Amino acid sequence: MRNLTEQLSGYAAYHRDRRNIATHFVGIPMIVVAVVALLARVPILAAVAALAVALFYLVLDRPFGVAMSALLALALWAGIGLGALPTAQWLAGALGLFIGGWIIQFVGHAFEGRKPAFVDDLLSFLIGPLFIAAEAAFMLGLRKALEREIVARAGPTRSARPSGATT
Repeated sequence: MRNLTEQLSGYAAYHRDRRNIATHFVGIPMIVVAVVALLARVPILAAVAALAVALFYLVLDRPFGVAMSALLALALWAGIGLGALPTAQWLAGALGLFIGGWIIQFVGHAFEGRKPAFVDDLLSFLIGPLFIAAEAAFMLGLRKALEREIVARAGPTRSARPSGATT
């Protein structure tokens, strides 16, 4: 398995436009809560899935793993709450979050001018939430050595696509 730096650098290579990164701060949490909510009709299934993902993050990096475990617990709480609603409300809420989250993601990738990372690597479905947690940490001045290594590998972020870039 690739280490934290390799995972985040690979994902970051698809996310260098700041507008794309900003859309991921909205779209990814929506998708995570939606997936948990869709699983939450069987709460133990949602809990086991969240636990498995939390363990993946903890193996990859303990500090981020702890943070991601807390965020997954919040998603589990929200998803189980949504899953407890009557069927029509549950489906409308979960599918609305899921579809809305993906629309936001694809808008971000239109800014980026590059396909989403999952097209080339299905593990990016798990790395995406970690990526936004890492970006938040970097914004707070945390894990600067990791940020420098990711930028060295993936390149700096930018405000817009370079001129001449195509979609």
